Amino acid sequence: MIQVIYQDEHLIAVNKPSGLLSVPGLSSDENLLAEVLKEFPNGRTVHRLDMSTSGLVLFALSYPAQKTLNHQFATRQIHKHYTAVVEGVLSADCGEINLPLICDWPNRPRQKVDWQCGKPALTHFETLERRPALNQSLVALYPITGRSHQLRVHCLGINHPILGDQLYNLRDSHLGAPRLLLHATGISLSHPITREPLNINCPPDF
Repeated sequence: MIQVIYQDEHLIAVNKPSGLLSVPGLSSDENLLAEVLKEFPNGRTVHRLDMSTSGLVLFALSYPAQKTLNHQFATRQIHKHYTAVVEGVLSADCGEINLPLICDWPNRPRQKVDWQCGKPALTHFETLERRPALNQSLVALYPITGRSHQLRVHCLGINHPILGDQLYNLRDSHLGAPRLLLHATGISLSHPITREPLNINCPPDF
């Protein structure tokens, strides 16, 4: 059963568990969209999360809402923030990660930093908690752009990989947690029909 965080007649926001595809894929018939359609037959995809990432995913419940939300995503009018646990103790209280990204084709779906051919990618971060005894930090991540695997590669790029990441496992950091400790915590948008500001939050369980 899906966990609905927000619901009205035009859209829903659900909490996707880690390990579940957002939409149908080649590797599994199980996906979040299929679960949503069981309860909301008019559910329509407007964005997605990586399979390993948990947290908020929006679904439109009508074509007008889907069209407006697609436009908001395409024009970066929708703002998301994530929570992650990274390896190491961050020294900065806040900052930005500005590293251009491109697909690492021989090793796809991995992405990599490429200063010559990469597309611009920018993430702001805030250190929420330092855990020196565990050599960890709890951070908030604010992607300004939306490149594939952006947060995972950006954290890796500053030498603070996200714990539990099986794909980008620098220094065996994937062994630090049983799952990827990356969660889509908040999303802010204009309601697709009423245009009223809408802020939806879903805290992580780590």
